[in-house]
Amino acid sequence: MGNGTSIGRVRGLGSAHEGAHHWLLQRFTAIGNLVLVLFLLVSFLMLPGYDYATVTDWLASPIASAALILLIVSTFWHARLGLQVLIEDYIHQGGSRFALIALLNLVAVAGAVFGIFCIASIAFAGAA
Repeated sequence: MGNGTSIGRVRGLGSAHEGAHHWLLQRFTAIGNLVLVLFLLVSFLMLPGYDYATVTDWLASPIASAALILLIVSTFWHARLGLQVLIEDYIHQGGSRFALIALLNLVAVAGAVFGIFCIASIAFAGAA
């Protein structure tokens, strides 16, 4: 195992063990999204009507609003994970990669917070 070749320098170092965790998180968020979207579809099908008052009354229930908040968080997290992989694979300049990942994190958090705020404002207004 010489140090002269590139394979000799990395032989025996093993993997970074970073990809498996990221891969698992993507799969768990995908499964969570699937379960929560199925809940959303079944809940919509069970509603007696689709007017604003009926939907806001449904959303005022704690189970429905909590499930939708979980769906929003899981969806934005899943999207952030997938787009992070895309950025890491195709952006090779370190500064650009860092800036894009920082922007991605900012957009994902802002989108999730906005969605949670919208659900909470409808749920609390409907409960009053």
